[in-house]
Amino acid sequence: MRRLFPVPEGPADAADREWGLLELADAYAYPEHPELPAGTAWLRANMVSSLDGAAHHKGRSQPLSGPADMRIFGVLRALADAIVVGAETVRVEGYRPARARKAFAGLRAAAGRPPAPAIVVVSLSMQLDFTLPLFTEPLVPTLVVTGAGAPAEGLAAARAAGVEVVVAGEGGGGDPLRLKAELAARGHTRLLTEGGPRLLGQFAVAGALDEMCLTLSPRIAGGAASRVVSGAELPVPEELELAGLLEEEGFLFGRYRRPPGRS
Repeated sequence: MRRLFPVPEGPADAADREWGLLELADAYAYPEHPELPAGTAWLRANMVSSLDGAAHHKGRSQPLSGPADMRIFGVLRALADAIVVGAETVRVEGYRPARARKAFAGLRAAAGRPPAPAIVVVSLSMQLDFTLPLFTEPLVPTLVVTGAGAPAEGLAAARAAGVEVVVAGEGGGGDPLRLKAELAARGHTRLLTEGGPRLLGQFAVAGALDEMCLTLSPRIAGGAASRVVSGAELPVPEELELAGLLEEEGFLFGRYRRPPGRS
């Protein structure tokens, strides 16, 4: 792996070499106070795209990924307090509880964080299988976020299974900004979303997305797969600034974020 941006200061920094997990963790560190005020959540997305703009191939992102992408995927999870994901992505990708990573145990313990991040499932319909390991075997309890219009049967099923349901505003899926506030109030200030594209579109339109970690895969998928963000069009395209760019075996790993001071 080699760093392309920020521009390396010398040949040693530009060298193509194997990066350790903690070195990657430093490259992807979350903003700290005062840039991120106390009690405020920072929401970053991690997505992969083919060269022709596909967010998946035959419904799954794995065919677009590679070893370096999976290493960064694991690092981003290890840095997060909570992983926010749409219910459809949970079903298609077969989500399981986040696991504790030995390499990050000291880092998380020093920050006063549990050994693994919580999974937060955003569901409009509440049609979830609460007997799955995601809900029955997590190291940190899985949360479900919905809106005030959620079906009563689904709410009852979740509560009967002992799953905490967070009602974050009106509508079936709730309000993304309210979701961030609710999770921050529970101590989850470092948030990561892995999509899917429709959920990411809701975050983008609401102005709730702070950072995009985008892997550009050197593969062409064809077909009619969605982009990494789908849904309503923003009134004006939002501009993010490039914070980092890495490369390995043709894969580009970009990190884009809101400029400091812009809410």
